[in-house]
Amino acid sequence: MKKVEAIIKPFKLEDVKEALANVGVQGLTVTEVKGFGRQKGHKELYRGAEYVVEFLPKVKLDIVVSDDKLESVLKAIVSSATTDKIGDGKIFVSPVEDAIRIRTGESGDIVLT
Repeated sequence: MKKVEAIIKPFKLEDVKEALANVGVQGLTVTEVKGFGRQKGHKELYRGAEYVVEFLPKVKLDIVVSDDKLESVLKAIVSSATTDKIGDGKIFVSPVEDAIRIRTGESGDIVLT
């Protein structure tokens, strides 16, 4: 099993959710986050005063998938989240040793379905 953490632009959430559903992802966790990368924020004008917004709003998706679905999930995220502009986000992949369904006590890949 792998854990996929994707940081994307908020307005791309629905597109990514649909793309993930199309490749068989049955669950995900969404968190509103703020951060910056190479983009380093941006400047805004408010009532005539210019100020720097360093932490940009993003959405973080946490998805645990079986190893055989990993590539299709990554392709779905990349193709649906891209705007071809700086700040599209990042994807991080980590190994998951085990998963346990709390209600039944089941463990392993079965809890992903």
